[in-house]
Formats: sequence, C-alpha cells, structure tokens
Amino acid sequence: MRKEILPLAAMEKLIKKAGAIRVSEDAKEALREYLEEKGQEISSKAIVLAGHSRRRTVKREDIRLAAKQ
Repeated sequence: MRKEILPLAAMEKLIKKAGAIRVSEDAKEALREYLEEKGQEISSKAIVLAGHSRRRTVKREDIRLAAKQ
C-alpha cells in the first residue's frame, strides 16, 4: 500500500484555481498521483546535482535545474 504525501484538498484547490467549478475525486487523485510522481523524478535529479557539487543539501537551484531537464 502506497502512502500519499499531497492532500486531496490541495489538488482540488489547484484545479479550481485553474477555473473548474466542480472537481471529481478521480480528478483529484489523478492530479495527486501525477504530481507526486513528477516531484519524485525532479527530486532524484536534484539529489544528483547536489552530489556533483559535493553537497548533501539539496538547494533551490538544484530543484530548478532538475525541473528543466
């Protein structure tokens, strides 16, 4: 069983901020799944970038560079 990190309420807020009037549970869950997966990918790349700079701390610039790749 997988433990989700992002709350569904935050997914609903994001979708409504984009203009939706109503949001289904499936839509919230799908967005959460996608964002968590993408966040994991970006984080993994950022960890490698920090390591190349001989740091154990992941910084904002690492995340930004990883997101562009």
